[in-house]
Amino acid sequence: MQTLYERAQTIAETLPYLQRHRDATVVIKYGGAAMTDPAVRTKVLKDVVLLRLVGLNPILVHGGGPEINAMVSRLGMETTKVNGYRVTDAAMMDVVEMVLAGLTNKSIVKDINGFGGNAVGLCGKDGHMLRVTKMMPDGVDIGFVGEVAEVNPRIIRDLIASGYLPVIAPIGFDDNEQSYNINADTAAAAIAGELKADKLILLTDVPGVLLDVNDPASLVSSLTVSDAATLIETRQIGGGMIPKIEACLDALHRGVGRCHIVDGRQPHGILVELFTDGGIGTMLVPDDVCAEPSPVMPVSAQG
Repeated sequence: MQTLYERAQTIAETLPYLQRHRDATVVIKYGGAAMTDPAVRTKVLKDVVLLRLVGLNPILVHGGGPEINAMVSRLGMETTKVNGYRVTDAAMMDVVEMVLAGLTNKSIVKDINGFGGNAVGLCGKDGHMLRVTKMMPDGVDIGFVGEVAEVNPRIIRDLIASGYLPVIAPIGFDDNEQSYNINADTAAAAIAGELKADKLILLTDVPGVLLDVNDPASLVSSLTVSDAATLIETRQIGGGMIPKIEACLDALHRGVGRCHIVDGRQPHGILVELFTDGGIGTMLVPDDVCAEPSPVMPVSAQG
């Protein structure tokens, strides 16, 4: 156990990081165990409140797949997926919007405010924030699932300037004001890009990018845009990590400073990533920023 002096020393050592990140805009995609495990959820949301109190501008963009699944089951409905996307007809869209923009969003707001924060819940329809176009993966019509076409950040900036912490559900609208479900990772990336955020942090249930999913020691602590694209092309990474990497690449192309894939299950993972030199996840940076030596293996050397 730390002595009082050791604890004070730890706090003092954060000074250069606090100075570096003062007034920084940090978009955090919130999901996985960080949302569903009560103990983890408490730590993460308290850390987000702390970020705001020490001078950063955090913005939470949350998912809610498990919560939607629970409500769908409770209502006796069936759900199907195509290429990982939930087929969303009009009835399913009503459920998705009710859960994400209503129950889930306001539950997060309640918890943040209970920890001393000053959160306001929004969805992408508020202030015409997230305009979408219909997504057609491989030409298949999956209903009201959209990809972000335009971000209007005015309401986010106004809330931050007024001292609030925005909590955003990934529900958008099309030119006819029809509601659409949006993948939370891609929504967070688009918002971060429009705001030219200093950082985008994706909280996940894995340590980060692993070259071998069965070997935690294969964690890649930093990647350039080119290296990340090569890892996807050469299939050194795959599965559910690909959409997260693609979201990070999109954010970096839009002008975000750094992107981080962080294990949300780890205690105070956001603080470790922001306020220590080492960090705990995978950081993605533009090609002109020095990263670690390339982790990409030549194709001929792959097994």
